[in-house]
Amino acid sequence: MVFNRRAHFEEAENEPSNPHVHRPIGEIIERRFSRRGFLKGAGSVGLGVAAIGALHPLSAAIAAEAHDRFAFEEIVHGVDTTHHVAAGHDAEVLIRWGDPLFADAPEFDPRRQSADAQECQFGYNNDYVGFVPLEGRFDHGLLVVNHEYTNEELMFPGLPGPQDEHDFSGVTAEMVEIEKAAHGLSVVEILREGGRWRYRRDSRYNRRLSPRRTEMRIGGPAAGHERMRTTADSEGTTVIGTLNNCAGGTTPWGTILTCEENFHGYFLGDVDDHPEKAKLQRYGVPGNAYAWGRFDARFDVSQEPNEPNRFGWVVEIDPRDPESVPVKRTALGRFKHEGAESVIAEDGRLVVYMGDDQRFDYVYKFVSRDVVERVDPAANRDLLDHGTLYVARFDEDGSVTWLPLVHGEGPLTEEKGFASQADVLIDTRLAADALGATPMDRPEDVEANPATGDVYVMLTNNTQRTEEQVDAVNPRADNTFGHILEIVTEGRHTAERNHWEVLVRCGDPAKGEVGALWNPATSDNGWFAAPDNCAVDARGRLWVTTDQGSNWAKSGTADGVWALETEGERRGTGKMFFRVPVGAEMCGPCFTPDDTTLFVAVQHPAADGTEAFPGRDAPSTFENPATRWPDFADGMPPRPSIVAITRRGGGTIG
Repeated sequence: MVFNRRAHFEEAENEPSNPHVHRPIGEIIERRFSRRGFLKGAGSVGLGVAAIGALHPLSAAIAAEAHDRFAFEEIVHGVDTTHHVAAGHDAEVLIRWGDPLFADAPEFDPRRQSADAQECQFGYNNDYVGFVPLEGRFDHGLLVVNHEYTNEELMFPGLPGPQDEHDFSGVTAEMVEIEKAAHGLSVVEILREGGRWRYRRDSRYNRRLSPRRTEMRIGGPAAGHERMRTTADSEGTTVIGTLNNCAGGTTPWGTILTCEENFHGYFLGDVDDHPEKAKLQRYGVPGNAYAWGRFDARFDVSQEPNEPNRFGWVVEIDPRDPESVPVKRTALGRFKHEGAESVIAEDGRLVVYMGDDQRFDYVYKFVSRDVVERVDPAANRDLLDHGTLYVARFDEDGSVTWLPLVHGEGPLTEEKGFASQADVLIDTRLAADALGATPMDRPEDVEANPATGDVYVMLTNNTQRTEEQVDAVNPRADNTFGHILEIVTEGRHTAERNHWEVLVRCGDPAKGEVGALWNPATSDNGWFAAPDNCAVDARGRLWVTTDQGSNWAKSGTADGVWALETEGERRGTGKMFFRVPVGAEMCGPCFTPDDTTLFVAVQHPAADGTEAFPGRDAPSTFENPATRWPDFADGMPPRPSIVAITRRGGGTIG
C-alpha cells in the first residue's frame, strides 16, 4: 500500500478511461529498431544486456570505450534519507515548502499553518521548474515552480493517512483553504553569489498563484462557450486558479506554460443525472480525492456541472510581470497535460509537444498559425490562441502520422457530437478517440532536441497492457518500467508525418524477464525505471528524471537524474547523476542557459513506499512517534524542495 496522496493519482493513471484500448492488433510482423544499429536484431522482449552485446557488432568492451559525452563519475543505486550527487558537484537546497516569499510573510511553522500564511510562502509539492534570466544574466533570474498537489497526512498533524481513504473525516474547512493556498505556482527571484544560489525574499517579482483566489483569463476557441460558463462566471471567460500543475515548458519569449494534469481528483458529486456523464467519465470526473467539494460548491459537480471543463488546460504565465493575468490557452486542448515544451519550427512557427499522462492515452503537438516574433516578445501575446492541435498515430512501419483535431474534418462533426471547435477542444480525448490515435504507455514529458530535431517521449509505465494489446510502439505487456520513444523529425516539426524509434526499454537488463534494452556500455547503476520528466541541455544532451512511486522497492533504488546518450556508439547508455531521499519523486530538471546549474525538484520526500524502508513500517506523521523521521526537525518528514546543482569550482554540469 502507498501511504500518500500520490497513490490516488497513481491509481487514476493506472486505470485507463479510454474505451478504445481493447482492440487487439494481432501478431506483430516487424519491430522497429534504432537507425544507429545498436539494438538491431534484438526483437525478443526477453533479451538482456548480454544478449544485446552478442547481437551488436561492437563488443561491450568496445562500446564502453566509445566517446562519453558525460564526463562525471556516476553514483550508485540505493535508498536512504538524503540526496546524493556525482562527485565534483554540489547539491544545495535553494527553497522549501513554507519558506517566506515576502517581507511580511510569517516564518514557516507546521503546527500553526493558515491559508493566508501559505499564500505568502513557497507552495507544496514542487514539480516543473522554469528559469527565466533577468537582464540577460545566467546567474540572476526568476524561478517558476509548479505546486502539483498536497499530501494531507504529511502536512497536518494527527491525520491517519490519505483522507480519501478515511472519508475525509479529519479534514476541516480551514485545512481545505490551506491546501488550496499550497497549490498553484511560485515565482521567486534568485541570484548566484559566491558560487551559491539564494532566493530574494520580498523581491518585486515574487508571486504566489493559487486556486484560492488568483484570477485567470480563458483564451482561445473555447473562451465564452456555454460549456465554460458557471454561476460565478456567466461569460465563461474568467476562472479562479489552476489545479494539479505537473510539468510545463518555457516559450522562446520567456513566458511559462504550466500544465493542469489530474484535475479530476478535486471534484466530488453525483453525476448520474449529469448531462455530460459519459464525457466526465472519459476524464475520470469526479475523482473524489479531496474534500474541497464539501466546503466549496464549485468543486461539486452536482452544483456546478461545468466547472470541470475549466480545468485540464495549458496556462501561460508571464513571470516578469507580477501584475499580469495568466491565460488558459484552450487551443492546446483539454486533457491531463504533462509537459508543454516548445520549439521554433523550420518555417518560424511554434510547435508545442505534449503528453496526456494516463495509461492508454495519447501524444499531441500544437502548431501555431503565426510565426514567432523574435525581436518583439509582446507580439507573441496571443500566438497560442491560434493554430492546429494534432494527435499522434504510431504505425507498425515506424511512421507517425499527426492527425489534426479540426472541427468538420473526418468524424469531428456535429452529427458525431462535436458542434464546434470549442467542443473538439473541451473534449480533446474523445476527439482523439474518434480519430484513431494510438493509446500509449502513459505519455509524460515530450521534448524536442533543438540540436538534432529529434523529439523524446517519456513513457512511464503501463501495467494494464495485455499481450493482446502489445504493439510495435508499446512493445511490452505489463510494462512496469516504461520506455523512451524517439520521434525523428529531420527538422520538420510541422510535418504531418515523421518516423519513430524506441530509444531504450527501461528496467534492469540483467533480468531477462523484464525485457529491458540498453547499450552494452550501461553499467549496473546506469539503467533506470519509470522515465517521467526530461531536459535537453545547451549541448543537446538528454537528462531524464524518474517517478517509480512505490516501485522503488522493486528496482532497489530511489528516483533520480540520469544522463542518457542519444547519439553515436554510446546511444542508449544511461549514467546515474543524482538520487533523491526515500519516498521522493524526481521532477523538474531545468538548466541555466549556460549549463552551469541544474535545478531539480524533490517532490514529496518520505511519502512513496516508505513502509518498505528498513525501520519504517508506516507513513511518517507528526503525531506518531514510532514512525517519525528523527533525522529531521520537529519529527516531521523532510519538506518538498528545489535543489540547485553546480560544479564545484565552476564550469558546466556533467
